[in-house]
Amino acid sequence: MSRIGKNPVEVPDGVNVDIAGQMVTAKGKQGELSATLVDEVEITQEGNLISVKPIGDTMRARKMWGMSRTVVNNLVLGVSEGFSKSLEISGVGYRAQVQGKELVLQLGFSHDVRFPIPDGIKIECPDQTHVNISGADKQQVGQVAAEIRGYRPPEPYKGKGIKYADEYILRKEGKKK
Repeated sequence: MSRIGKNPVEVPDGVNVDIAGQMVTAKGKQGELSATLVDEVEITQEGNLISVKPIGDTMRARKMWGMSRTVVNNLVLGVSEGFSKSLEISGVGYRAQVQGKELVLQLGFSHDVRFPIPDGIKIECPDQTHVNISGADKQQVGQVAAEIRGYRPPEPYKGKGIKYADEYILRKEGKKK
């Protein structure tokens, strides 16, 4: 029995969820998101509770049960509150700024790195060494944060690079004489 899957998803006020077969669509103040669930699960809505149950007792149905419940929960949370990730930039001369629909990063290369901001994502730079990424789609927010971090991942000797705000960098000792 799935510990995650057996809990129903509670729909807050201001969020409208439509279920058509395996297609789930959620609308709220952050926008509209939809997802298609696999055929091995059954989704039902009673009032403001959405429950997901496996069809049959196959191994795949039990695997998809908890995942499908989490996907529906992320849709509801995304359109009601949204998701965000924070990045920190450390290093001499490393900085970031938003120019129009692009994030311009200076990361010690001979050129500036220009990252186009995708639709549905909001990027803010409160100062030159912090980048805040927010949006309704959890997967898209995480993907954008990973792509920005990938331009200059933190290195273990001085810790220079782009890291998540809650990430801890394992530091190494340098060479000795």
